[in-house]
Amino acid sequence: MQKCLIIDDASVIRKVAQAILSDMNYSVLEAENTQDALKLCQTELPNVIIIDWHIPNCDSLEFIEMLRSTFTGRRPFVIYCTTEKDPDIISKAVEAGADDILLKPFDRVTLVNKFTEIKRAA
Repeated sequence: MQKCLIIDDASVIRKVAQAILSDMNYSVLEAENTQDALKLCQTELPNVIIIDWHIPNCDSLEFIEMLRSTFTGRRPFVIYCTTEKDPDIISKAVEAGADDILLKPFDRVTLVNKFTEIKRAA
């Protein structure tokens, strides 16, 4: 079973994504900050990571860079989740190592379509 880690400080976002992804047969891990997420990655590296762009007291871009430099053997697919359509923010996420962008707010159809794209690309 594929694993997905959702990193978001909003528990409602994590729960909504968890419900949708569980229906898609993903085993879902949750973290409300990047420190907890890094600990989870060290014990069980997920196949896909969804990380919110704005987590209080955390830097999402630094997390992605650290993830890419630390886990070089297996590369999780990283989705940078943002409310901003600003090309500079998206560019910085891609430079840090994000594989794709997901705009918030997202719904079931959007998330299912995103994960269908990921499976096709794999």
